[in-house]
Amino acid sequence: MTRRRLRILTWHVHGNYLYNLTQVPHDFYLATDAARSMHHSGRSGTLPWGPNVHEAPVEALRDMAFDVVLFQSRHEWDDAQHRLLSEAQRRLPRVYIEHDPPQVHPTDTRHWVDDPDVLLVHVTPFNALMWDSGATPTRVIEHGIQPLQPARYSGHIERGVVVVNNLQSRGRRLGLDVYREVASRVPLTLYGMGSHAVGGDGEVVNDRLPGVMAAHRFFFNPIRWTSLGLAIIEAMMVGLPIVGLATTELVTVIRNGENGFVDTRLEPLVDAMQRLLAEPELARELGAAARRTAEERFGIERFVSDWLDALASVAH
Repeated sequence: MTRRRLRILTWHVHGNYLYNLTQVPHDFYLATDAARSMHHSGRSGTLPWGPNVHEAPVEALRDMAFDVVLFQSRHEWDDAQHRLLSEAQRRLPRVYIEHDPPQVHPTDTRHWVDDPDVLLVHVTPFNALMWDSGATPTRVIEHGIQPLQPARYSGHIERGVVVVNNLQSRGRRLGLDVYREVASRVPLTLYGMGSHAVGGDGEVVNDRLPGVMAAHRFFFNPIRWTSLGLAIIEAMMVGLPIVGLATTELVTVIRNGENGFVDTRLEPLVDAMQRLLAEPELARELGAAARRTAEERFGIERFVSDWLDALASVAH
């Protein structure tokens, strides 16, 4: 069946996710303002945006033709659509991507998109399980990765690598205390926006990050409560073994002693990291298995196929 090419209005919320999403062969229009403000930055950064990614000035949105409106944050759902879109545009097929698990209560939070005419897409099965999605139809589309760099694991830097943005301000949920405790016992390098505030090495641009990670011995994820971070999958794609907390979706991805280590106790995780530092061949073996896991579960072809099906289901 030949699918018609769709014109999809969305916002630049999570850059790497958006880049992977735009591998879907439709046209994506990014709401953009003159200030390039949050969620309105358009084709920004160092990502190699394709010719199917366009900028849509917010002042012109009402006069533009779209087939689907794709929301990625509550602000756009609650506020921006009512200010920026016409009544007819607000009746277009709508999709909402929920990138996170509930933040207020883990099991009893009703999602704000409570509308049987909207498709709510969860990015992990764990998120779908934890949200109360009400009357809104849902489906899960797990992450897919289009590698930004043909990097391969070397592990020659005898340190673990951690990638978290704004760890200082996001605190316990993203594991600030966990990171500090582990870093006092294991050599770690922290990258991410705002990481200098906690002794990290700052941000690495998107297309350089795979190569930077690949030089480290293992990837450590200190985050207690989040979705399955793209940085974890990107690390797996280049062949790093993963060490992390046995919470949220990560427990379905990492198998102890096979492609990494997960636990809810820090002591076994510290022991595992010290073992990976002492046994580089073990690290390489587990990292190769992690890469196989990522390629099998998070390949871009499956992701694109899932999104083609989802968009076809709403835009007949």
